[in-house]
Amino acid sequence: MNMRNWFHFSDAELNAIGLSLRVALWCSVLILPLAIFLAWYLARKSFRGKPLIEGLINLPLVLPPVATGFVLLLLFGTKGIIGSWLFDWFGIRIAFTFYAAVLASMIVAFPLAVRAIRLSIEMVDPGLEAAAKTLGANSFQSFMRITLPLALPGIISGFVLTFARSLGEFGATIIFAGNISGETQTIPLALFSQIQIPGQETAAFRLLMVAVIFSFSAMVISEYLVKKVHERR
Repeated sequence: MNMRNWFHFSDAELNAIGLSLRVALWCSVLILPLAIFLAWYLARKSFRGKPLIEGLINLPLVLPPVATGFVLLLLFGTKGIIGSWLFDWFGIRIAFTFYAAVLASMIVAFPLAVRAIRLSIEMVDPGLEAAAKTLGANSFQSFMRITLPLALPGIISGFVLTFARSLGEFGATIIFAGNISGETQTIPLALFSQIQIPGQETAAFRLLMVAVIFSFSAMVISEYLVKKVHERR
């Protein structure tokens, strides 16, 4: 492995790195509101069929990512149940685009966000919410002023876990979004492509180190922010 080439990134590699960051950021931002609402609902409400809903939410955690990508392709491909309608009526194509990479990452990362946030909300004493309501706050105000601030460490963890999981997403993305350089080729896909080419060990190692640095940094930042939140209480 030529040491001089370790930090010489090609345009394709830089595109993959930039695309991974964009996909991870969009994935995390889009997931967060729904994850917070669903986590609160599952933590505070009891209803018939709750185990079924929980099972569906957590299914991507145990389902092979390739199978998840295939399901998304069946649903949102141009010949899919939803995708064909979007394409025929509005000319919108999702599969094998940047939006497919974001959607694939959202599906596989969503259970992690919900789980982290739900655990944090369950640790908030419901009596505090009830006390706020006796003082005139409605459910929304009680959630915004009591539950949300107290559950902030879990929300931060959920956001960072989503970001980190999105950076490492491979299986669902390669099936649903493809491995298109400059459009859907994220770091894991670029790394996979480099491994298939003899003599590209240096490029593969560079991408590997970038993936490790990004993921490790995300976890360190998460721990730091959570610590700061606890210190301010």
